[in-house]
Amino acid sequence: MNEEKKAQERVTFGRGHDVCIMGIDGTWRRGCLLNAISDNDAALTVEGSIQGLNLKEFFLLLSSTGLAYRRCELVRVNGTEMDIQFLKAKARKKKAASSPQ
Repeated sequence: MNEEKKAQERVTFGRGHDVCIMGIDGTWRRGCLLNAISDNDAALTVEGSIQGLNLKEFFLLLSSTGLAYRRCELVRVNGTEMDIQFLKAKARKKKAASSPQ
């Protein structure tokens, strides 16, 4: 996907929106500003250091209570700016419609 099309799909916030990132195991949490978001990815500005944090997989908390969140992985870091992409849930295997009798 080229950068021009990617920019058109994203919603950009002029002042940013306060969010947090949190480790999958809940051992760390950092405040962030959500600068832009789309169905598949987002751009963040992190408050504080991310050095030493496991950013392979983490949560983006969209509400202060943590009830709205997305599972993410890091795509790119440039200073305090991060690009992340959202991870899709794995498809569950459906049980057979008819059980053997």
